[in-house]
Amino acid sequence: MTDPLPVCIIGAGLSGMTSAKHLLDRSIPFEWFEIGSSYGGNWRYDNDNGRSAAYASLQIDTSKDRFAFSDLPMPKAWPDYLHHTQVLEYLGKYMHAFELGDHVRYRHEVTLVEPAGDGWMVTVHDLANDTMNAKLYRAVIVANGHHWAPNVPRTEGPFAGRIIHAQEYRSPEPYIGANVVVVGAGNTAVDIASELSWHASTVTVATRSGAYVLPRYVLGRPLDTFSTPTASKLPLSVQQAAYRALLLATRGSQSSYGFPEPDGPLLGQHPTVNQDFLGLVKDGQIRVRRTISRTTETEVVFADGTHQACDAIIYATGYRISFPFLPDDVLAPDDNHVALYKRVVAPDDEGLYFVGLIQPVGALPPLAEQQARWVAQLIDGAALPTPAMMKAEVQRDQAEVAARYDDRPRHTIQVDYWPYLQHMRQVCDEIDARDRPNATS
Repeated sequence: MTDPLPVCIIGAGLSGMTSAKHLLDRSIPFEWFEIGSSYGGNWRYDNDNGRSAAYASLQIDTSKDRFAFSDLPMPKAWPDYLHHTQVLEYLGKYMHAFELGDHVRYRHEVTLVEPAGDGWMVTVHDLANDTMNAKLYRAVIVANGHHWAPNVPRTEGPFAGRIIHAQEYRSPEPYIGANVVVVGAGNTAVDIASELSWHASTVTVATRSGAYVLPRYVLGRPLDTFSTPTASKLPLSVQQAAYRALLLATRGSQSSYGFPEPDGPLLGQHPTVNQDFLGLVKDGQIRVRRTISRTTETEVVFADGTHQACDAIIYATGYRISFPFLPDDVLAPDDNHVALYKRVVAPDDEGLYFVGLIQPVGALPPLAEQQARWVAQLIDGAALPTPAMMKAEVQRDQAEVAARYDDRPRHTIQVDYWPYLQHMRQVCDEIDARDRPNATS
């Protein structure tokens, strides 16, 4: 009897790390490739894989305990909201605790993944030696992240200043004394605008539709601690009313600060979490305008007709989901839409799995952990429904997202933290109870 083919893992960020851990738990052989020279993915500042969007002041927007993997608690002495260096340190603790370091091959770029019989032919470029190698694997786990291929809108008109995407932003020094326009109203946009407001001559946020800007702390507690499994089961209208009341009582309406309320309902779009932004808008340190209409060489013209002198435009306009190693006939994201069963399984492509390809209202690691646990169970023999049944559930899931969230590319992979976490835990627990009665999550 021949040994089973190994599994291929692509990416050594947190999703790839938990995937490797769960394969090890089940003694499933695998080979693990990372284009950079170390682990950490987006959380490694100036990662030499060229894909990290971390800026020097970056902090997570979820509290540390919600961010933690289930089998590695956060240090109690650390602050509620971690700096990116602490996130990387935590991931290093995870690598060490589960002895993952010897399993990953750094400076190896996966360039092609193709179906081949009952498996997948994977071509890998060894960057250190500049050699190519193709090998057959029984399954492939894609964990390359989705915050690395910038979405940069076209700027109409001439412009003599600097234009970058937020992925390139690192620190405020290049913008001291400059007139800066930040396009977008998500977490990265308001973080950058808030930081630059203390250094630039003027900072203007240009937003097409605004956002709900929520504070990190409410009544002295991290905001996400008000979200509980029980509360998540309440009707959406009740949850929205509760959050509105909490925010009005502790902060007032955001329009009273001079930042517009979005057209859609609260919890109907991915929230923006920042403690300082609204106050800076109120104080006039940050201006707010409609989205950019066009530019001249020295000015930005906004959709409301106003003009602003401008030296630099920073587009904090999100990312395109991209899998450059997958042929279009395997999976081609259409405007960031990916049709995956439970956000993990490609229904028509047996043995192709995605871990971490979600945008949660909450922290990613515990959700990626359950996805990785399920993938390991599937590779170990747990059954899936028929492709037709999986596609039907995908359609229902996409319809629910479309009914709940604004129609934007950033919401195509949106999930709610507690419902998704509890569902995936239940799926995994049922498999373990049936196949491995003594197993624990």
